[in-house]
Amino acid sequence: MQNKTDKGTSLVSKSLPVVNSNSVCRLFSARNRKYYVSSSETIYKAKRITFEEINKKWLENDLSEGVELALRTFHKWRIAAEDIFGVSIDCERKGGYHYYIANADELKGGNIRNWLLSTISVSNLLIGNLQLKDRILLEEIPSGQEYLANIIEAMKQGYVINMTYHGYVRETGKNFNVEPYCVKLFKQRWYMVARSTHNNKVLTYSLDRIRSLEILTNERFNMPESFSPSALFSEFYGITVGVDCPMEEIKLKVSAYQANYLRSLPLHHSQQEIERTSEYSIFQVRVRPTYDFQQEILFNGEHIEVLEPSWFRTEIANRIKQMANIY
Repeated sequence: MQNKTDKGTSLVSKSLPVVNSNSVCRLFSARNRKYYVSSSETIYKAKRITFEEINKKWLENDLSEGVELALRTFHKWRIAAEDIFGVSIDCERKGGYHYYIANADELKGGNIRNWLLSTISVSNLLIGNLQLKDRILLEEIPSGQEYLANIIEAMKQGYVINMTYHGYVRETGKNFNVEPYCVKLFKQRWYMVARSTHNNKVLTYSLDRIRSLEILTNERFNMPESFSPSALFSEFYGITVGVDCPMEEIKLKVSAYQANYLRSLPLHHSQQEIERTSEYSIFQVRVRPTYDFQQEILFNGEHIEVLEPSWFRTEIANRIKQMANIY
Protein backbone atom coordinates (compact mmCIF):
# COMPACT_ATOMS: atom_id res chain seq x y z
CA MET A 1 0.00 0.00 0.00
CA GLN A 2 1.01 3.56 -0.60
CA ASN A 3 2.20 5.55 2.42
CA LYS A 4 1.34 9.19 2.87
CA THR A 5 4.22 11.62 2.60
CA ASP A 6 4.37 15.32 1.89
CA LYS A 7 7.02 15.01 -0.79
CA GLY A 8 4.09 14.94 -3.15
CA THR A 9 1.79 12.33 -4.58
CA SER A 10 2.28 11.02 -8.11
CA LEU A 11 -0.56 11.81 -10.46
CA VAL A 12 -1.63 10.66 -13.88
CA SER A 13 -1.67 13.43 -16.45
CA LYS A 14 -5.14 13.60 -17.97
CA SER A 15 -8.89 19.80 -18.96
CA LEU A 16 -8.80 22.21 -16.32
CA PRO A 17 -12.27 23.63 -15.81
CA VAL A 18 -12.35 27.26 -16.86
CA VAL A 19 -14.42 29.96 -15.20
CA ASN A 20 -15.09 33.09 -17.25
CA SER A 21 -12.52 35.62 -16.00
CA ASN A 22 -14.81 38.59 -16.62
CA SER A 23 -17.48 36.96 -14.45
CA VAL A 24 -14.99 36.33 -11.65
CA CYS A 25 -13.81 39.96 -11.80
CA ARG A 26 -17.39 41.12 -11.57
CA LEU A 27 -17.98 38.75 -8.68
CA PHE A 28 -15.13 39.98 -6.54
CA SER A 29 -15.02 43.64 -7.57
CA ALA A 30 -18.72 44.45 -7.33
CA ARG A 31 -20.36 44.95 -3.95
CA ASN A 32 -23.53 43.46 -5.46
CA ARG A 33 -22.12 39.92 -5.24
CA LYS A 34 -23.78 39.35 -1.87
CA TYR A 35 -27.12 40.48 -3.30
CA TYR A 36 -26.95 37.98 -6.18
CA VAL A 37 -26.41 35.15 -3.73
CA SER A 38 -28.99 36.36 -1.24
CA SER A 39 -31.77 36.51 -3.83
CA SER A 40 -30.81 33.13 -5.29
CA GLU A 41 -30.71 31.51 -1.86
CA THR A 42 -34.12 32.92 -0.92
CA ILE A 43 -35.67 31.39 -4.05
CA TYR A 44 -33.80 28.10 -3.62
CA LYS A 45 -35.06 27.62 -0.06
CA ALA A 46 -38.65 28.56 -0.94
CA LYS A 47 -38.78 26.30 -4.05
CA ARG A 48 -41.38 28.67 -5.57
CA ILE A 49 -41.92 32.24 -4.44
CA THR A 50 -43.55 35.48 -5.62
CA PHE A 51 -41.70 38.77 -5.93
CA GLU A 52 -43.76 40.17 -3.07
CA GLU A 53 -42.58 37.30 -0.84
CA ILE A 54 -38.98 37.83 -2.02
CA ASN A 55 -39.24 41.50 -1.08
CA LYS A 56 -40.58 40.61 2.36
CA LYS A 57 -37.66 38.22 2.97
CA TRP A 58 -35.28 40.89 1.69
CA LEU A 59 -36.53 43.47 4.19
CA GLU A 60 -36.00 40.95 7.01
CA ASN A 61 -32.33 40.72 6.03
CA ASP A 62 -29.83 43.23 7.45
CA LEU A 63 -28.38 43.57 3.95
CA SER A 64 -31.48 45.51 2.87
CA GLU A 65 -30.84 48.34 5.36
CA GLY A 66 -34.61 48.75 5.39
CA VAL A 67 -34.84 49.65 1.68
CA GLU A 68 -37.36 47.74 -0.45
CA LEU A 69 -36.15 45.74 -3.43
CA ALA A 70 -37.16 47.22 -6.80
CA LEU A 71 -38.38 44.73 -9.40
CA ARG A 72 -35.92 46.09 -11.96
CA THR A 73 -33.05 45.62 -9.52
CA PHE A 74 -34.17 42.07 -8.78
CA HIS A 75 -34.08 41.19 -12.48
CA LYS A 76 -30.55 42.60 -12.75
CA TRP A 77 -29.47 40.38 -9.86
CA ARG A 78 -31.26 37.41 -11.40
CA ILE A 79 -29.37 37.82 -14.71
CA ALA A 80 -26.07 38.33 -12.87
CA ALA A 81 -26.61 35.20 -10.76
CA GLU A 82 -26.97 33.11 -13.91
CA ASP A 83 -23.99 34.75 -15.59
CA ILE A 84 -21.64 34.30 -12.62
CA PHE A 85 -22.88 31.20 -10.81
CA GLY A 86 -24.96 29.45 -13.47
CA VAL A 87 -28.09 29.80 -11.29
CA SER A 88 -31.03 29.82 -13.69
CA ILE A 89 -34.00 31.66 -12.13
CA ASP A 90 -37.22 31.24 -14.12
CA CYS A 91 -40.73 32.56 -13.61
CA GLU A 92 -43.85 30.42 -13.68
CA ARG A 93 -46.62 32.77 -14.78
CA LYS A 94 -49.44 30.32 -14.20
CA GLY A 95 -51.06 30.93 -10.82
CA GLY A 96 -49.45 34.23 -9.89
CA TYR A 97 -45.87 34.69 -11.16
CA HIS A 98 -43.75 32.40 -8.98
CA TYR A 99 -39.96 32.41 -9.31
CA TYR A 100 -37.97 29.17 -8.98
CA ILE A 101 -34.48 27.73 -9.61
CA ALA A 102 -34.80 25.89 -12.92
CA ASN A 103 -31.53 23.97 -12.55
CA ALA A 104 -31.59 23.25 -8.82
CA ASP A 105 -30.30 19.69 -9.29
CA GLU A 106 -27.22 20.97 -11.11
CA LEU A 107 -26.19 23.10 -8.12
CA LYS A 108 -25.26 20.14 -5.93
CA GLY A 109 -21.90 19.31 -7.51
CA GLY A 110 -18.39 20.22 -6.36
CA ASN A 111 -17.37 22.72 -9.04
CA ILE A 112 -15.92 26.16 -8.39
CA ARG A 113 -19.15 28.06 -9.11
CA ASN A 114 -21.07 26.05 -6.54
CA TRP A 115 -18.27 26.43 -4.01
CA LEU A 116 -18.31 30.21 -4.49
CA LEU A 117 -22.08 30.26 -4.21
CA SER A 118 -21.99 28.29 -0.97
CA THR A 119 -19.09 30.29 0.49
CA ILE A 120 -20.61 33.70 -0.21
CA SER A 121 -23.98 32.46 1.02
CA VAL A 122 -22.42 31.64 4.41
CA SER A 123 -20.53 34.95 4.33
CA ASN A 124 -23.81 36.81 3.80
CA LEU A 125 -25.35 34.93 6.70
CA LEU A 126 -22.52 35.93 9.04
CA ILE A 127 -22.47 39.55 7.86
CA GLY A 128 -26.21 39.77 8.41
CA ASN A 129 -25.89 38.54 12.00
CA LEU A 130 -22.84 40.34 13.37
CA GLN A 131 -24.64 40.83 16.68
CA LEU A 132 -24.13 37.08 17.22
CA LYS A 133 -20.38 37.12 16.48
CA ASP A 134 -19.51 35.78 19.94
CA ARG A 135 -21.95 32.88 19.50
CA ILE A 136 -20.86 31.75 16.02
CA LEU A 137 -17.63 29.74 16.30
CA LEU A 138 -15.53 29.05 13.21
CA GLU A 139 -12.85 26.45 12.62
CA GLU A 140 -9.30 27.74 12.39
CA ILE A 141 -7.83 27.39 8.91
CA PRO A 142 -4.09 26.52 8.62
CA SER A 143 -1.64 28.98 7.11
CA GLY A 144 -0.79 28.90 3.42
CA GLN A 145 -3.72 30.83 2.03
CA GLU A 146 -1.43 33.83 1.45
CA TYR A 147 0.05 31.91 -1.50
CA LEU A 148 -3.28 30.96 -3.06
CA ALA A 149 -3.79 34.20 -5.02
CA ASN A 150 -0.31 34.03 -6.58
CA ILE A 151 -0.75 30.36 -7.49
CA ILE A 152 -4.08 31.04 -9.19
CA GLU A 153 -2.55 34.01 -11.04
CA ALA A 154 0.31 31.78 -12.24
CA MET A 155 -2.21 29.15 -13.36
CA LYS A 156 -4.19 31.75 -15.31
CA GLN A 157 -1.14 33.28 -17.02
CA GLY A 158 0.77 30.03 -17.49
CA TYR A 159 3.74 31.17 -15.38
CA VAL A 160 6.23 28.85 -13.70
CA ILE A 161 6.52 29.17 -9.90
CA ASN A 162 9.66 29.04 -7.80
CA MET A 163 9.01 27.89 -4.25
CA THR A 164 10.72 26.67 -1.12
CA TYR A 165 8.82 23.65 0.18
CA HIS A 166 9.39 22.11 3.62
CA GLY A 167 7.77 18.70 3.86
CA TYR A 168 7.23 17.09 7.24
CA VAL A 169 9.73 14.31 6.48
CA ARG A 170 12.54 16.75 5.65
CA GLU A 171 14.72 18.59 8.17
CA THR A 172 15.05 21.61 5.88
CA GLY A 173 13.11 23.11 2.99
CA LYS A 174 13.97 22.57 -0.66
CA ASN A 175 13.84 25.19 -3.41
CA PHE A 176 12.66 24.24 -6.90
CA ASN A 177 10.41 25.29 -9.80
CA VAL A 178 6.94 23.91 -10.55
CA GLU A 179 4.24 24.32 -13.20
CA PRO A 180 0.91 24.78 -11.33
CA TYR A 181 -1.91 22.70 -12.83
CA CYS A 182 -4.74 23.07 -10.31
CA VAL A 183 -5.60 23.65 -6.65
CA LYS A 184 -7.83 21.56 -4.40
CA LEU A 185 -9.44 22.23 -1.02
CA PHE A 186 -9.65 19.23 1.32
CA LYS A 187 -10.45 19.24 5.05
CA GLN A 188 -9.78 22.97 5.49
CA ARG A 189 -6.40 22.78 3.71
CA TRP A 190 -5.43 23.98 0.25
CA TYR A 191 -3.28 21.80 -2.02
CA MET A 192 -1.58 22.50 -5.34
CA VAL A 193 -1.12 19.94 -8.08
CA ALA A 194 1.98 20.84 -10.08
CA ARG A 195 4.70 19.40 -12.28
CA SER A 196 8.17 19.71 -10.85
CA THR A 197 10.61 20.83 -13.54
CA HIS A 198 13.38 19.19 -11.49
CA ASN A 199 12.17 15.58 -11.70
CA ASN A 200 9.36 15.91 -14.28
CA LYS A 201 6.79 14.48 -11.82
CA VAL A 202 3.28 15.78 -11.22
CA LEU A 203 2.85 15.98 -7.45
CA THR A 204 0.50 17.34 -4.79
CA TYR A 205 1.83 20.03 -2.44
CA SER A 206 0.22 21.35 0.73
CA LEU A 207 0.14 25.17 0.73
CA ASP A 208 0.82 25.33 4.47
CA ARG A 209 4.20 23.66 3.88
CA ILE A 210 5.32 26.36 1.41
CA ARG A 211 7.88 28.69 2.99
CA SER A 212 8.34 31.11 0.07
CA LEU A 213 6.85 31.49 -3.39
CA GLU A 214 7.64 33.65 -6.42
CA ILE A 215 6.00 33.87 -9.84
CA LEU A 216 8.60 33.65 -12.64
CA THR A 217 7.05 35.95 -15.23
CA ASN A 218 9.87 35.21 -17.68
CA GLU A 219 9.15 31.45 -17.67
CA ARG A 220 5.94 30.07 -19.13
CA PHE A 221 4.46 26.60 -19.54
CA ASN A 222 1.61 25.05 -21.50
CA MET A 223 -1.10 23.23 -19.59
CA PRO A 224 -1.33 19.63 -20.95
CA GLU A 225 -4.60 19.27 -22.86
CA SER A 226 -4.96 15.72 -21.54
CA PHE A 227 -4.83 16.72 -17.87
CA SER A 228 -8.25 16.69 -16.13
CA PRO A 229 -8.18 17.27 -12.36
CA SER A 230 -11.83 16.30 -11.92
CA ALA A 231 -11.33 13.03 -13.82
CA LEU A 232 -8.19 12.21 -11.85
CA PHE A 233 -9.58 12.87 -8.38
CA SER A 234 -12.87 11.13 -9.19
CA GLU A 235 -11.15 7.79 -8.51
CA PHE A 236 -9.82 8.80 -5.09
CA TYR A 237 -10.85 10.07 -1.68
CA GLY A 238 -8.86 13.07 -0.53
CA ILE A 239 -5.58 14.24 -2.04
CA THR A 240 -3.38 11.14 -1.74
CA VAL A 241 -3.54 9.79 -5.26
CA GLY A 242 -1.35 7.46 -7.28
CA VAL A 243 -1.34 4.77 -9.96
CA ASP A 244 0.07 2.05 -7.66
CA CYS A 245 -3.19 1.65 -5.75
CA PRO A 246 -5.75 -0.53 -7.59
CA MET A 247 -9.34 0.48 -8.21
CA GLU A 248 -11.63 -1.57 -5.96
CA GLU A 249 -15.31 -2.08 -5.23
CA ILE A 250 -15.35 -1.76 -1.45
CA LYS A 251 -18.24 -2.97 0.70
CA LEU A 252 -18.71 -1.40 4.12
CA LYS A 253 -21.01 -2.54 6.92
CA VAL A 254 -22.13 0.59 8.76
CA SER A 255 -24.09 0.86 12.00
CA ALA A 256 -27.62 2.23 11.64
CA TYR A 257 -26.57 5.32 13.58
CA GLN A 258 -23.52 6.13 11.44
CA ALA A 259 -25.37 5.27 8.23
CA ASN A 260 -27.39 8.45 8.66
CA TYR A 261 -24.19 10.48 8.37
CA LEU A 262 -23.04 8.63 5.25
CA ARG A 263 -26.39 9.27 3.60
CA SER A 264 -26.17 13.00 4.28
CA LEU A 265 -22.44 13.25 3.47
CA PRO A 266 -21.28 10.37 1.22
CA LEU A 267 -17.72 9.11 1.45
CA HIS A 268 -17.41 9.24 -2.35
CA HIS A 269 -19.56 10.17 -5.34
CA SER A 270 -19.75 6.47 -6.29
CA GLN A 271 -21.32 5.52 -2.93
CA GLN A 272 -24.43 3.32 -3.07
CA GLU A 273 -26.49 1.85 -0.24
CA ILE A 274 -27.14 -1.73 -1.34
CA GLU A 275 -28.70 -3.11 1.86
CA ARG A 276 -30.52 -1.54 4.81
CA THR A 277 -31.74 -3.09 8.05
CA SER A 278 -32.76 -1.74 11.45
CA GLU A 279 -29.27 -2.49 12.83
CA TYR A 280 -26.92 -1.73 9.94
CA SER A 281 -26.55 -0.80 6.26
CA ILE A 282 -24.20 -2.06 3.57
CA PHE A 283 -22.60 0.66 1.43
CA GLN A 284 -20.52 0.14 -1.69
CA VAL A 285 -17.98 2.56 -3.15
CA ARG A 286 -15.72 2.23 -6.17
CA VAL A 287 -12.46 3.93 -5.30
CA ARG A 288 -8.70 3.54 -5.02
CA PRO A 289 -8.24 2.98 -1.25
CA THR A 290 -5.20 5.17 -0.58
CA TYR A 291 -3.97 6.43 2.78
CA ASP A 292 -6.62 9.18 2.97
CA PHE A 293 -9.44 6.69 2.48
CA GLN A 294 -7.99 4.34 5.10
CA GLN A 295 -7.79 7.22 7.57
CA GLU A 296 -11.45 8.05 6.98
CA ILE A 297 -12.48 4.44 7.61
CA LEU A 298 -10.48 4.36 10.85
CA PHE A 299 -11.92 7.72 11.88
CA ASN A 300 -15.37 6.11 12.03
CA GLY A 301 -14.13 3.57 14.56
CA GLU A 302 -16.37 0.64 15.45
CA HIS A 303 -19.22 2.03 13.36
CA ILE A 304 -17.71 0.87 10.04
CA GLU A 305 -16.51 -2.62 9.15
CA VAL A 306 -14.77 -3.39 5.86
CA LEU A 307 -16.33 -6.49 4.27
CA GLU A 308 -14.66 -6.58 0.87
CA PRO A 309 -12.12 -6.87 -0.66
CA SER A 310 -10.34 -9.25 1.70
CA TRP A 311 -6.90 -7.64 1.33
CA PHE A 312 -8.27 -4.26 2.33
CA ARG A 313 -10.15 -5.77 5.28
CA THR A 314 -6.87 -7.33 6.42
CA GLU A 315 -5.04 -4.03 5.94
CA ILE A 316 -7.50 -2.17 8.17
CA ALA A 317 -7.51 -5.00 10.74
CA ASN A 318 -3.72 -4.89 11.00
CA ARG A 319 -3.72 -1.15 11.55
CA ILE A 320 -6.35 -1.50 14.28
CA LYS A 321 -4.19 -4.15 15.98
CA GLN A 322 -1.18 -1.83 15.82
CA MET A 323 -3.29 0.90 17.42
CA ALA A 324 -4.48 -1.47 20.17
CA ASN A 325 -0.88 -2.50 20.95
CA ILE A 326 -0.07 1.06 21.92
CA TYR A 327 -2.45 0.96 24.86
